Amino acid sequence: MANINQIFLLGNLTRDPEIRYTNEGMAITEMNIAINKRWKDPDGEENINTDFFNITAWNHLAENCANNLKKGDRIFAGGHINLRTWENKDGKKFNIISISADVIGLSLEFAKKPDNSNVKEDIKKNIKKADGAVKKDKFSNTGEEPDYIVEIEN
Repeated sequence: MANINQIFLLGNLTRDPEIRYTNEGMAITEMNIAINKRWKDPDGEENINTDFFNITAWNHLAENCANNLKKGDRIFAGGHINLRTWENKDGKKFNIISISADVIGLSLEFAKKPDNSNVKEDIKKNIKKADGAVKKDKFSNTGEEPDYIVEIEN
C-alpha cells in the first residue's frame, strides 16, 4: 500500500525568514505563513479565518529563501507534513505540525503588469530613423495585423 504525505500552501509570510546553520554547516530557514479563508454565512455576512503554518527549508533552498523573501511576500510552498510530539517535565504531551519545504516560490498573483509603452515608442522612433527603406516586412506569428512594420534596407 502506497503512502502519500504532500502539502501545497499559498499564503503570506508573517515575518522575515530566519536562517541558522547546524554544527555541520547545513542551512535551515524557518518561516511562517498566514492563509486567509473567506466565506459568507447564511445571513450574507463576510467572515475571515486565518490559519498559520510553520515552514522549514533546508540547504540551498533555505539560503535562497533567507536571501530573497521578506515579510508580506505571497509564496507558494510545497513539501511534506511533520508531526513532532514531546512531553514536558509534568508529563503533559505537546504536538506541533510543521511543513518541510521541497519547493518555495513567489506568487505573481498580484504582481503589477509591466509598463511596455516605452518599448513600442522606441521601436517606432528607430523605424522612422531608417533611411532609404526599400522593402517592408510585417512580422507577426499570430496571423493578425502587427503593431508595427519594420522597414528593411536591401
